Amino acid sequence: MKMIPAKTILQKNKTNDWFGNDYNMNLYRGCCHGCIYCDSRSDCYHVEDFDVVGAKENALEILRDELRRKVKSGIIGTGAMSDPYNPFEKTELLTRHALELISAYNFGVTVITKSSLITRDADIYREIAEHSPVLCKMTVTTADDNLSRILEPDVSLSSERFEALAKLSDSGLFTGITMMPVLPFIEDTEENVRSIVRLAHDAGVKCIYPFFGVTLRANQREFFLDELDKRFPDSGLRQRYIRQFGDNYECVSPDFRKLWKVFKGECDRFGILYEMKSIIAAYKRAYVDTQLSFF
Repeated sequence: MKMIPAKTILQKNKTNDWFGNDYNMNLYRGCCHGCIYCDSRSDCYHVEDFDVVGAKENALEILRDELRRKVKSGIIGTGAMSDPYNPFEKTELLTRHALELISAYNFGVTVITKSSLITRDADIYREIAEHSPVLCKMTVTTADDNLSRILEPDVSLSSERFEALAKLSDSGLFTGITMMPVLPFIEDTEENVRSIVRLAHDAGVKCIYPFFGVTLRANQREFFLDELDKRFPDSGLRQRYIRQFGDNYECVSPDFRKLWKVFKGECDRFGILYEMKSIIAAYKRAYVDTQLSFF
């Protein structure tokens, strides 16, 4: 891991229609999880040496000053660009201490990760939830541990992620899954979709937000296609992607409609939310009700 200079930690969002986030927080830059599909590799983000994790210098001091200056609190999202629970977090504790500051200044938080290390901080998430909305999400793209090890080699196995979600749910936290990307010709099967929803239900998950496809753009596309050759030799997957999608940014599964119908049916059966507005309303509801009662 390397240290990188930083001037700001919080970025104000133009809208809060992505899981209700008012701000984005990135304490780290780059990622060493090795997921073959990661959009953050794209040239547009200008992250050099993406596989080398960088921790932002004086991140906690900068965050504290930014939180102190905010006139109005809000929801801080983290994990969009770099996983806040990369392996170095176990000793660096940047995410844990940032959560302590978020709690101290009465902000809410949504987090997305692929690491079971998130359970370490369940106590702070519960502390934040006493005064502000909290949504703990994990990305799950396949229910098959063997396939997850191929596609996401250096993160917690899918089964370990479900176990982590169960622990967070059992502790009273609002938990969710981002089921994206669902890779065409690899993960876009009815069996995979049904399995993820069923395991989510067993883990007490309240919401799943899916994308039945993958986004590919400059630099990331070449990396992804090269990895298909390495990890699925003689499969013809590279040429299949090229024939089906060309240079498209959004590479949507040809079975999208069928998969959506299956997904919706399973979620409705288990009472799992899947529409963004409903998800945002649900995890914020108790706090809106409390504020209305107060006034």
